[in-house]
Parts: sequence; C-alpha cells; structure tokens
Amino acid sequence: MEIDAIDRRLLAALQKRGRITNSELSEQVNLSPSACHRRVQRLEEEGFIDTFVALLNARKLGRPTTVFVEITLSGQADELLEAFERAVRRVPDILECHLMAGTADYLLKVVAQDTEDFARIHRQFLARLPGVAQMHSSFALRTVRQTTAIPV
Repeated sequence: MEIDAIDRRLLAALQKRGRITNSELSEQVNLSPSACHRRVQRLEEEGFIDTFVALLNARKLGRPTTVFVEITLSGQADELLEAFERAVRRVPDILECHLMAGTADYLLKVVAQDTEDFARIHRQFLARLPGVAQMHSSFALRTVRQTTAIPV
C-alpha cells in the first residue's frame, strides 16, 4: 500500500501526540473527522501504525541509568542465536536488543537505578545469558537526543 502526503501528516502528528483526539487530528491535517478516522484505521490495519503506547520517564521511575551492552557470542549457530534471544526477552531491564553487523553480535539497551543496580542485573541476568563469549558495557553519561519518531 502506498501512503500519500495526508497519511504522512497523520503519522507525523500521531508520533508527536498519540492521545490527540480525532477531531483535533482532523483539523491539523485538514480532513473531515470521518475521513481522518478511516485513514487512521487503515494505517493501523496496514501495519504503518504498530501500536499506541505511553512513553514513561525513566528518571521519575527510579531508572535513570542507561547502559549499552555489546555482546559477542561464542558461535553463530541458529540454535545459539535463538536461545540467546529467548533469554533476552525474559529480562525486564533490557529495553532493546539488536542483532548487529560489526564487532559485536548484539547490542542491548539496559536501564538501571545506578551502577550498583546494574551490577545486580549483570550478575542475575546478563552473566547467565547463553553462549556469551564477551561482554562490554558502556554507561551513558547524558542523553543528548532521544526520540521514537520515525521520519515520515
């Protein structure tokens, strides 16, 4: 399915304010409320809109520390990759896990209360992930830019 300029404006507006009312959204993109609602429904059905979520403030929730962990596995067999990925999905402190090209096999984004809490996460979860040959952790000192908005 092709998306047009109106669809792109809808997507951009929804990325900025997911709780915008249909009435406000229709005014913003210059459509009738019913046409706006139909387009948003179609964008959801076609998979352009994956889901609606609330983005939480990690600092307010006591998880201000972000750690990026590079993982190198001991091998590349499908079974090992699948076992690693299954185990990662069970760790609540891991926000993101990416299979990488380059020096590391995976890059994890982990949230923690502080360095002591990260040490607990490391002992309790990361050190027990299957097939890990090497792990390198980097602590983010400050977030310069953070967005979930994809350019449309």
